[in-house]
Amino acid sequence: MPFYVYILRRADGSYYTGHTDDLDVRIAAHRQGIIPGYTRKRRPVQFVFADEIPTRAS
Repeated sequence: MPFYVYILRRADGSYYTGHTDDLDVRIAAHRQGIIPGYTRKRRPVQFVFADEIPTRAS
């Protein structure tokens, strides 16, 4: 199963990097504030970059 590493730009101008196996669902969750933590407090977030990687460990 492929994974994705992604970068978001937060409302305060800082960046957040994460990984997921479902990029569209994860980005939507960040934008809606569903995921607790750093990005929830710094919305809106803007999608900047993603790259597919073969496994989570990669």
